[in-house]
Amino acid sequence: MPNLHALANPRRFLSIARPMTSTCLWTGAALIMIGCWAGLTQTPPDYLQGETVRILYIHVPAAWLGMGGWSGVALSSAGYLVWRHPLASIAARAIAGPGAVFAGLCLITGSIWGRPTWGTWWQWDGRLTSMLLLLFVYLGYLALARAEADRGGDGRVPAIFGIAGSVLLPIIRYSVVWWNTLHQGPSIGLTSSTIDGSILWPLWLMLPGFTLLFAGIVLMRMRAMLASVRAEARLRRMATA
Repeated sequence: MPNLHALANPRRFLSIARPMTSTCLWTGAALIMIGCWAGLTQTPPDYLQGETVRILYIHVPAAWLGMGGWSGVALSSAGYLVWRHPLASIAARAIAGPGAVFAGLCLITGSIWGRPTWGTWWQWDGRLTSMLLLLFVYLGYLALARAEADRGGDGRVPAIFGIAGSVLLPIIRYSVVWWNTLHQGPSIGLTSSTIDGSILWPLWLMLPGFTLLFAGIVLMRMRAMLASVRAEARLRRMATA
């Protein structure tokens, strides 16, 4: 199995990323379709929330990937600052875009879920507010990375921002424990869940499905970014020839 330094070689990375992209995308899409079918047709409505509970099959993976995406940005940023390898910086920028989309999807589905459940579209409580802040941090990172690239910077400023933004992750995770919040407390753990199994089981298809889809999109974006870097380098060589 190749080590991390071998994978950091762009040519070696591309040789693995090309087949993995389609594998992740198609497998993820298949799991999502099966999970949607199961969640919409094979599970009963909740005794309190009724049919509204089915939003969890989108909302929970979106929340997971919104937070997990920023974890990837932070780890890639740390890798870039330590080893100064441009592939780590590319990985951080490739993750940030889809991560922002899933953070936004988490907020949208949560709002739709909250309207019939809580009687309001939005409430400034700990979980909702901290997730909204994470979306703004994503957008700030994307703007900063674009500005840094336009001025020809070395990428250290976005990397530092990527690490600093990770302070929000434990706040989001434990907000329902630390504060009296409208959002329900932790309902899914490693060994137990407060959600009945007859409703919960399609989620175990949706979570890996969306995760694989996310991974496929990130790999596709990294390949496109590497191609753009190579094209720019080729144009510069032609201009100086």
